[in-house]
Amino acid sequence: MRLINIILLSLLASTVIAQTSTIDIGGNRGFRGMYPENSIHGFVRAVKLGVNTIEMDVVISKDNQVVVSHDLTIDEDVCSHPDGKPMTGADKDKYKIYTMTYDEIKKFDCGARGNSRFTDQVKEAAYKPLLSEVIDAVEKYIKENNLTSVNYNIQIVSSKKGDEVMHPEPPQYSKLVYDVVKGKGIAARTLFASLDMRILQELHKADEAAMTSLMSEKTTDVLETNLKDLHFNPTVYSPTFLLCNKAMIAKCHALGIKVIAWTPNEITKMIALKNDGVDGLITDYPDRAIKALRPK
Repeated sequence: MRLINIILLSLLASTVIAQTSTIDIGGNRGFRGMYPENSIHGFVRAVKLGVNTIEMDVVISKDNQVVVSHDLTIDEDVCSHPDGKPMTGADKDKYKIYTMTYDEIKKFDCGARGNSRFTDQVKEAAYKPLLSEVIDAVEKYIKENNLTSVNYNIQIVSSKKGDEVMHPEPPQYSKLVYDVVKGKGIAARTLFASLDMRILQELHKADEAAMTSLMSEKTTDVLETNLKDLHFNPTVYSPTFLLCNKAMIAKCHALGIKVIAWTPNEITKMIALKNDGVDGLITDYPDRAIKALRPK
């Protein structure tokens, strides 16, 4: 019986994939493999390259500004103090973004030092921009160059233990982000992503039409448990690419849920994911994905 169910799920998935054969290619934190992460320059370069989606992370400052940053602190591995002195491990947790005004945050450079994990990354000055700034820059570039509009995948970084310490509680947090997106007129092209189910639940409560992405960094398949805890089916299920396989993807497609994998950087992995039926992937090297996955 279980085998029959899997076969049926696979057949349903094949139908879905046949309808949407073009895989969505997203640039992780802009174009992290080549440019400072979550920088305006990186996002614009990803758009110029031809990504379908730009992925970014957002946090909240002391003065309730939505800041584009993966880390909840000024990250010591890549950032420098306003005087140019590199941040160090001793600075870890001293500079919580939620306890700093945006004017203070913007003074830190987070690009000139480069990133030791990405040796090809250009070393250039970059600050943590506001979400509104990123949207304005991307939309301006698209309009000036007559390009096709891109989608936005915005990860809201939060956890229960971080409430009112590293960020606001979910109701306020989700509203701050949603209001920027709504105000910029890009809600129909925006996917709100989070590892924190509470954030997605708040967004769904506020606007059932809001597109949501339930992320998972687990090393084992917890799809059914996650969906049960979430209480509604998200638009997208977004696990680490290591967790993706045909059976899991088929389950999602049978439920009307798309699958976007993160963060495959090797071309062989990207091709395997496409062959397994993922709807999209988020990568640090969108140039590799475009070259490997788009027909000439």
